[in-house]
Amino acid sequence: MLARVALAAIIASALVAEGRPAAAAPVAHTRVVSADPIDSTPHVLDGIVNAIAVVGRTVVVGGDFSEVSDAARTTVLPRDNLFAFDLPTGRILPDFAPVVSGPVHALASGERGTVYVGGDFHGVNGTRSAALARLRLSDGSVVPGFAPRVVGGSVNALASQGGKLYVGGDFVAPREALARLDATTGAADPGFDITPGASLTSDVKVYSLAVSGRRLAVDGSFTTLDGHSRPQLGLIDIGGPVARVAPWRTAAYARKCGSAFPSYVRGLDFAPDGSHFVVVTTGGPYRGMCDTAARFETYAKGSDIRPTWVNATGGDSLYAVAVTRAAVYVGGHQRWLDNPRGRDSAGPGAVSRPGIGAIHPRTGKALSWNPTRERGIGVKAFSAHESGLLVGSDTTRLGREYHARIGMFPLP
Repeated sequence: MLARVALAAIIASALVAEGRPAAAAPVAHTRVVSADPIDSTPHVLDGIVNAIAVVGRTVVVGGDFSEVSDAARTTVLPRDNLFAFDLPTGRILPDFAPVVSGPVHALASGERGTVYVGGDFHGVNGTRSAALARLRLSDGSVVPGFAPRVVGGSVNALASQGGKLYVGGDFVAPREALARLDATTGAADPGFDITPGASLTSDVKVYSLAVSGRRLAVDGSFTTLDGHSRPQLGLIDIGGPVARVAPWRTAAYARKCGSAFPSYVRGLDFAPDGSHFVVVTTGGPYRGMCDTAARFETYAKGSDIRPTWVNATGGDSLYAVAVTRAAVYVGGHQRWLDNPRGRDSAGPGAVSRPGIGAIHPRTGKALSWNPTRERGIGVKAFSAHESGLLVGSDTTRLGREYHARIGMFPLP
């Protein structure tokens, strides 16, 4: 277990050396993070953590919870689905205590000490802010002038880039399920009108999205993007004045999984250089792409693009993924990785990786990193930053230690 003073020095040095906020650029990580969590992170005492964003030296944590405590568990503070703490010291920020009226599902860093908050809520601090708001980190207040006018559903995914905010969910306005907004005003961008369609469920829903350079990756319960066949996954070219569906299609997720999972894609994340991305899924112990992590090449072209590699859990869901140069971190409630022949069991070659694991970015095979975690529902959030990897879930044991619902593995 790392000492708090030593860790604070490491993090502060990293932030100064980089000369920019921790969330300003993709994080490469040339080494795999330590399997020993730091001891300075706070604890979330109930519910679940769904999202994490790092803004400068501040960690913002969102989910469905009501209480948090300091690392020593000496002070309990009420927090309505959102709180923040100082990354180097773990100190919970006392003045950031917004009252969010429902679960938070997504976060994205904003400029000038702000954070975007998306979820299934109707108000913040007693004022109407349906599903999406921009808050000041200094005091948790709503930033005036940001009026996105989200209607008819929740926000599940957010990503910011160059004055634009990409938003995904199951809303019907300002666009259906997917929109690009002005990051200052919240107005819908007229140059972005890509519509997901032909839902596999009752409603079209975007589960996850990520942006890198000229590409936006989107997954969800759709089978088309602007009428083009894109079963559950597609890429959008955002490099020009008008966004267009990229000439990139995979049939990997066209096959069905269990009847309880008509749509089964979940988290996705780009590599730091944007050359590839990884998608994780749920679905049940069936063949195909159910309960897997899979790498795809971003700038491949064609109508039947195959994954570069697939790593199967053998019957357990993966919900979250973070890609660095050194590792692809995956989290859910899995028991194994390297388990393509498992059927809710450990097949030949399976390796035990309870609740969290790491995959080699090139080979697609599990790395030896195996901190373990209490499985529960599963990991719902990762955030890779200059100092390590933050993890958010619904359980209290991480790396064989008590870390309630939030923890961090540092870079060695």
